[in-house]
Amino acid sequence: MKYGFIKVASAIPNVKVGDVKYNTDQIENLIVQAEGKGVEIIVFPELCITGYSCQDLFRQQMLLDAAENSVLVLLDFTRKLDIISIVGLPIVVGDLLINAAVVIQQGKILGVVPKTYLPNYSEFYEKRWFASSQDMKEQNIRFAGHNILLTPNPQIFKTAEGANFGVEVCEDVWAPTPPSNRLAIAGAELIFNLSASDELIGKHNYLKELISQQSARTMTGYVYSSCGFGESTQDVVYGGNALIYENGKCISASERFSMESQMQIAQIDIEKLRSERRSNSTYVNAQRNIKYSILNNQFDIRYIQCNAAEQIRDFVLDREVDPHPFIPKSNDMETSCEEILNIQAMGLVKRIVHTHSKTVVLGISGGLDSTLALIVCVKAFDKLQLSRKGIVGVTMPGFGTTDRTYNNALHLMETLGVTVREISIAKSVTQHFEDIGHDINNHDVTYENGQARERTQILMDVANQMNGMVIGTGDLSELALGWATYNGDHMSMYGVNASIPKTLIKYLVKYAAQSLGGRASDILLDIIDTPISPELIPADENGHIKQKTEDLVGPYELHDFFIYYFLRFGFRPAKIFLLAKKAFVDGKEGAVKKDVSGAELGGTYDEETIKKWLKTFIRRFFTQQFKRSCLPDGPKVGSVSLSPRGDWRMPSDAAYTIWMEEAENL
Repeated sequence: MKYGFIKVASAIPNVKVGDVKYNTDQIENLIVQAEGKGVEIIVFPELCITGYSCQDLFRQQMLLDAAENSVLVLLDFTRKLDIISIVGLPIVVGDLLINAAVVIQQGKILGVVPKTYLPNYSEFYEKRWFASSQDMKEQNIRFAGHNILLTPNPQIFKTAEGANFGVEVCEDVWAPTPPSNRLAIAGAELIFNLSASDELIGKHNYLKELISQQSARTMTGYVYSSCGFGESTQDVVYGGNALIYENGKCISASERFSMESQMQIAQIDIEKLRSERRSNSTYVNAQRNIKYSILNNQFDIRYIQCNAAEQIRDFVLDREVDPHPFIPKSNDMETSCEEILNIQAMGLVKRIVHTHSKTVVLGISGGLDSTLALIVCVKAFDKLQLSRKGIVGVTMPGFGTTDRTYNNALHLMETLGVTVREISIAKSVTQHFEDIGHDINNHDVTYENGQARERTQILMDVANQMNGMVIGTGDLSELALGWATYNGDHMSMYGVNASIPKTLIKYLVKYAAQSLGGRASDILLDIIDTPISPELIPADENGHIKQKTEDLVGPYELHDFFIYYFLRFGFRPAKIFLLAKKAFVDGKEGAVKKDVSGAELGGTYDEETIKKWLKTFIRRFFTQQFKRSCLPDGPKVGSVSLSPRGDWRMPSDAAYTIWMEEAENL
């Protein structure tokens, strides 16, 4: 396990019912393939050594002896292998026969986990042959040359590199209180399920939902293997399911109804799971009962140490990394966009109702942020059945305003039917510079911020005139980078875009263009294609935007990527850099990326470029916290927010030394 990733596999061997030698050979073939691909833990289906559908053959001593002998064969086969293998077979325990999972590594049995919940309905009559773990007493047994403590209590296996995993068998996860609940609360980060689930109409989707919910509820990586081709089709068919989930998200799935052996491999991010657990108070509180039970000996958790790997492999990140983690991934993208816009709009609706305002005021620049804020205001006023004329859009041309943004701002407001006001800031800012003795030809930070603060003053005073409120347009990306003028565009009375990153804003505006159609669509599409700029520096000789934000602070798609993993999971620079290389560099040279809206997001980035802007992000994120410490109210939309009242509380004078040192040494 490196960078917090552990490579796991779910395998489905072809089987022959009752042919233990054939089945063992198939299992060995898959183990050696997985070992060669760097898999650390592999799980096989329930009763895979004998076949699940043996029925009354489970009463044959010859079959039971053959199953035990097959474990001896597997132990010998794995003697020099670091991979941990989890296989299913029947095991005799005194007068009982249990349906068990055996955990094997380097020629040793690490533990045996008995099945707890036995189905006894329809085509499954397991109670006819097997006893539940609840019927057992804790005892030592002799099996496959090993003395094994067999216990009905939860068992957690600890890999040499610190990952914790537990095992449950098939029906266990369908129970009202699955064993994986207790395993997860007691520290298991991975759950492996050996299963034998038949195929019925609609059952597959239900199964996926069940596993997804269990993985999400327990905040685990859930690795599921269910038997496939070769099981008896006397009454039912087994389609074969190899499924791997990470905190509710499916990251690998097999093809059903295959006649070939299958294996799904994925890297699960243990570090991400641990971060989620630490930040989730509900999960933390759920551990109280487990601790209480242990102290009072109501049940014991058995921790089993796995062996250390004899060979250290070079780490390669195999999993795909989404370059745009903030953009929703959904089969119904219209629904996702509507949900986001409704959250923003309803936040504003409540604020309007509470303040008894009939007017909102916002600056319209012809850029992405103010465009989205205007769309949200229109949606809120429509919900309140108020006239859109109560939305006062103010365009405030200054020294850097170009014809393109100016015309787009005016035309958009006219098309949407809001009140349009134009107030030039040139005269007032020129007077201000004279008052403070600043050379108007010196285009420094005073020159830029003077314009931004004048615009905010105008908006605030117009709002006072009209008994309204100023709607902020700044977004999450700008807040993270501190790309806002303190007490300028940094300030408002309600910031509707406060938790929307720049990449998502572009997507939402594209969606609005598709929804509105007509002239509004043309304007919005041109706004999307306009370079992002505060337009505080005069245009070039051709009247084009000279001051381009992404040339100064870096590409927003990179910064949004950094923001997501830094804030959402607390990843260190080295891991963010690893993920960014996978998302933006590996195997993508010369490619032109587009987001799901179809908007081009530029080409790839080399490692030096990623490193450069990652260092910029770290420096700006730490040094600009003072702006975030006094943010206006605004609605949280996604999983990341910088509100100082809830999601992000940080001292404004915190040092970034250790983060920058690691970034410098990448």
